[in-house]
Amino acid sequence: MLLKARHRTLIFPRRPLVMGIVNINDDSFCGDGTLDPGEALRMAQAMAGQGADVIDAGAESARTNRPPISVAEEIARFTPFIEAWGRWVAAIAHLPPPWDGVQVWPPLLSLNTWRPEVVEALLPLGGDLLNDMGALPDDRNARLCAQHGAALLVMHSVGLPKEKHTHIGYPDIMAELERFFAEKLALCEAAGLPRESVVLDPGIDFAKQCHDNLTIFRRLKRLASFGCPILLPVSRKTVIGDVLQLPDPLDRDAGTLACIASGVTQGAHLFRVHEVRPAVEAIKVLWALREMLKPNPDVDF
Repeated sequence: MLLKARHRTLIFPRRPLVMGIVNINDDSFCGDGTLDPGEALRMAQAMAGQGADVIDAGAESARTNRPPISVAEEIARFTPFIEAWGRWVAAIAHLPPPWDGVQVWPPLLSLNTWRPEVVEALLPLGGDLLNDMGALPDDRNARLCAQHGAALLVMHSVGLPKEKHTHIGYPDIMAELERFFAEKLALCEAAGLPRESVVLDPGIDFAKQCHDNLTIFRRLKRLASFGCPILLPVSRKTVIGDVLQLPDPLDRDAGTLACIASGVTQGAHLFRVHEVRPAVEAIKVLWALREMLKPNPDVDF
């Protein structure tokens, strides 16, 4: 399995990637955002030093209790960060990775945005991956990724982003995911974006109930039939808070590591997290165990 993103190609199977979250905004649900592009770059650099393979930068929070910012504001927040990121990557590209030889280096840059007008303005500036939480209602973002050679992450959801969909339920969430991704992959390929440049995200907590999310964790392997890398966004999710009765997202890091362990056993290829180092260390141990136990037919790992 391949992931082609700009000028680089990643080959799986390999140790799962860790995607560190950088919020270039002031309303992150974890309170870890900043409107200072220099500070955002320092946060990204620190995550790279802790082993992040991908930096997922976003200028607008996904919180549904906040109105969307304007297209112009999102572009204005993003642009200086992307430009600074490009200068930093050029400066460190010749250096060895700080974590180990398996870390993707320099890290890939993921642009977390969904409006085509924003994507059209930002992709010429840089970005290896577009993290589109808009559920790809049409082919515009796929065409833009094909035009610029970027990979596209397609997230499952229903309806418009920034709106609550907590009433949505499914008779069979896995059948719904399979239907959705088959449709969106056909859309991408018709737009000129090859399957090797698409990542699938089941959209934990987006337009789903607690039992839907838990079912996805248990049955994630069903999505392997698409032959695309799978991102599992696990960090401090509401489903963890529901299970542990923890309303404060900052109390959910132990639950996040449990979700990572589940995801590794179920074949996830990328994990999106706020706390990079614990995730990298957990995955490194889990991957070593997986490689050690793989020849054993009695172990489902």
